[in-house]
Amino acid sequence: MKSKKRIVLKVGSSVLTEQGEIAKERMLNLVSFIGQLRKKYEVVLVSSGAVSSGYTALKLDKRKQISKKVLAAVGQPILMSSYKKKFDIYDVDTAQILLTEDDFDSRKRTEIFRKIIHTALDNGILPIVNENDISSTPEQLFGDNDQLAARVAHHIDADLLVILSDIDGYYDSNPNENPKAKILKEVHQLTEKELQASHSPNDEFATGGIVTKLVAADFLLSKGRQMFLCSGFDLTTAQEYLLEGIHNKGTLFTPAS
Repeated sequence: MKSKKRIVLKVGSSVLTEQGEIAKERMLNLVSFIGQLRKKYEVVLVSSGAVSSGYTALKLDKRKQISKKVLAAVGQPILMSSYKKKFDIYDVDTAQILLTEDDFDSRKRTEIFRKIIHTALDNGILPIVNENDISSTPEQLFGDNDQLAARVAHHIDADLLVILSDIDGYYDSNPNENPKAKILKEVHQLTEKELQASHSPNDEFATGGIVTKLVAADFLLSKGRQMFLCSGFDLTTAQEYLLEGIHNKGTLFTPAS
């Protein structure tokens, strides 16, 4: 039985890295925020950033599949080491969990990672989940951690997925093209047109964009679950929503009651 509400927090590589380096201040802000959240929630972190962390040590062409795997292999320990140093400040122990799409296709494998995450949470350990870029084949790749996070949230029975992004919510039109675009505070359903719109990530190491977040939201809505999308650069919106119950900015995707 869950004693606290359970949330999955997903953070993208555009938030974690900047100009070819790990964005230490943003990562520290994130870690401090998770420390606060853990007093109120059970927290699972889904973190991108292995490939971009690898690039800080080794300049390979990320567009080549094998180079991306090498960068992920180099970068995953760099990323986890950065997290460990910062979580040590708050006396938080972490567990690394690397998953592929196969882990969701097999009931047995899904049950294994569910038990690992549940046991870690029961023992006060923060699970940090990432896609296993090393053993994934191109046709298996989620392609972005938004889908991974949505599936983890569903399978561990999380109450909410929170995506901390380089965008601060879902707008009624493209804010880069329309200065009058407004954030949609609540969304109950998504259309095929919205789910298939063209998109481009804002960062060379980001594999997502708004559409991958909408697809993740649509998956959770179909399962009767919720997702909150807000900025990962300024955590004020996430803090207000998760710690104070105030919804000022950001978009809540929630099934119609």
